[in-house]
Amino acid sequence: MDPVEEIKSRLDIVDIVSETVQLRKSGKNYIGFCPFHPNTRTPAFVVFPETGTWHCFGCQKGGDLFAFVMEREGWDFAEALKHLAQRAGVELRPRSPQAVQEAEEHERLRHLLEEAATFFRHHLRSPAGKAALDYLHRRGLTDETIEAWGLGYAPNARDTLLHFFREKGYAVETLLQAGLLSQRDDDSVYDRFRHRVMFPIRDAQGRMAGFGARTLDPEGVPKYLNTPQTPLFDKGSLLYGLDKATGQVRVTRYVQAQDVGVAINPMSVEGQLEGGVVQGIGRALTEDMQLDMETGEVRTSSLSTYLMPLAVDLPEIENILIRVPAEDGPFGA
Repeated sequence: MDPVEEIKSRLDIVDIVSETVQLRKSGKNYIGFCPFHPNTRTPAFVVFPETGTWHCFGCQKGGDLFAFVMEREGWDFAEALKHLAQRAGVELRPRSPQAVQEAEEHERLRHLLEEAATFFRHHLRSPAGKAALDYLHRRGLTDETIEAWGLGYAPNARDTLLHFFREKGYAVETLLQAGLLSQRDDDSVYDRFRHRVMFPIRDAQGRMAGFGARTLDPEGVPKYLNTPQTPLFDKGSLLYGLDKATGQVRVTRYVQAQDVGVAINPMSVEGQLEGGVVQGIGRALTEDMQLDMETGEVRTSSLSTYLMPLAVDLPEIENILIRVPAEDGPFGA
């Protein structure tokens, strides 16, 4: 397990925040007064234990356990990592400068996406978002469900998000890297999501990865639009709502029908077909291959670094061999 994820699994964000912030339980979450800006009347600081994140609706700061400690102590990511690893009893192995830089960049992008999710939630409750809110209500979603899933609305303009985050000091390149902007051939940029209901997409640890969006324009295309491929968003490795579930997906039965011509050796044919199933399930539901972005080499190229699906992980596989003899093949195979 990655050291950062191991630390998060061992430490409770509520315990860490409670060291300096007086929290009280509110439903599934905890609220208190923000330690990062003057906030003494209405608690604006919320800790979300299910996702291991926090957010202040006053100063708009937020993030995960690391982001809180970094903000509280004035540390960089490396200092926070060392401190929290000691508290969690996690041994840190030396990481390359490239790996440290990559981890820090990912944390910055996740922080930006958390702020974007708040931006979209705010606009859903604004006058401009009334049509989106009405649409969700018509589809049978209650306000409690909308809040629990963090749904939002992307304004019907080409640069509302762009201007908002530029004023907060984010560079255009960072917004592009997070998948929040699109770029034309002439290098001009615009908001990727416009006049759409926004669905935050998180990884299994509850960390922001991107968005799915549904247009509210009857003539709008595409009807559904996702974040493009980014350092955090890989459509094939994410499943909407997985962070709220058990985190486990299991295939219990698999049926495949394949035109095999004439199966001269049916057992051999079935073995080949089942091998393809195992590869597909392994690619979809187990670990991703990790690539070195500079050299292109596979980092997880051995059984000591990559978990292959085992027999106990596989479902019952039923093979249906469709025998349609090939006219130009030997023996019709």
